[in-house]
Amino acid sequence: MTDQCTPPEIEESLIDFPCDFPVKVMGAAIPELHTAIANIAAKHDSEFNNNETTKNVSKTGKYVSLTLNIHAKDKPQLDALYLDLTANELVLWAL
Repeated sequence: MTDQCTPPEIEESLIDFPCDFPVKVMGAAIPELHTAIANIAAKHDSEFNNNETTKNVSKTGKYVSLTLNIHAKDKPQLDALYLDLTANELVLWAL
């Protein structure tokens, strides 16, 4: 009997790499969030340009969502980026 599952190490991605990939991050509307997120993004993308980050503040002004433009080279790079983002205590979620 043949296993029908694809091993994780050769699993195909639905994304064609390399590409520009938007990453959305949400947290409290404090300056430290933007700084922390920019530092994480730069760690994973040497071409990251913080000036391209867009910001949307909630109606109450309590939360902010940041959309980063990441130059993604491969799936492991994106996986590592998401792990670092979600591990940060200032981040509520990352998509």
